[in-house]
Amino acid sequence: MFGIELLRNFAFPYFSRDIAEFWRRWHISLSTWFRDYLYFPLGGSQGGTWMKVRNTFIIFLVSGFWHGANWTFIAWGFLNALYFIPLLLLDRNRNYLHVIPTHQFFPSVKEFFQILFTFFLTVIAWIFFRSDSITQAFAILKEIFSKSLLQRPNFLGKQDMIYFIIHCSMIAILILVEWMHRDKQFGLQFNKGTMNSTVKRWSIYAMITVFILLFGGKQNNFIYFQF
Repeated sequence: MFGIELLRNFAFPYFSRDIAEFWRRWHISLSTWFRDYLYFPLGGSQGGTWMKVRNTFIIFLVSGFWHGANWTFIAWGFLNALYFIPLLLLDRNRNYLHVIPTHQFFPSVKEFFQILFTFFLTVIAWIFFRSDSITQAFAILKEIFSKSLLQRPNFLGKQDMIYFIIHCSMIAILILVEWMHRDKQFGLQFNKGTMNSTVKRWSIYAMITVFILLFGGKQNNFIYFQF
């Protein structure tokens, strides 16, 4: 509105092929700030292997502490540092600077499993981020990797099963839309001026609105309000 160009903050991070790419795409403004005002003043990657490792751990631990004074955030930062260090030491942290080529609809088999593995590592770290304590985080992990992982979902009734199918369908549709627009600034960026793009965009808006009205749960404060 005022002619101020804001920095793009997220660039489809869950399509990343490794943790280094994820952090280039996730919360770009915060990562850039830590890089410019903490990592570089500490010496960056110029002082040998030990300094690289030290500075990387400092960055991620401080990033965790920035979110809150809780050991869960420190554990989250520590985990991400552990993920990042092997790429840094093998000089592979700058492998993926661009999105997966858009001339092909499907990723290669290698890219597909890279995305899945990166997503898996990230979600494991998010468990610590979201938990109220380290004990709770490990309890959740223990339950996830128990035999219950292979059990059939226990639906209370036909309505629950329908809700489950609808939710999964909606998630699949939104992932597909974002994947198709992964080279754009945001997921719902359609080409302007064509009737087809306008119909697609407003159809998705209508779908999201309907699902929010039908399946919206109880009100919860956005997690960033606590930081």
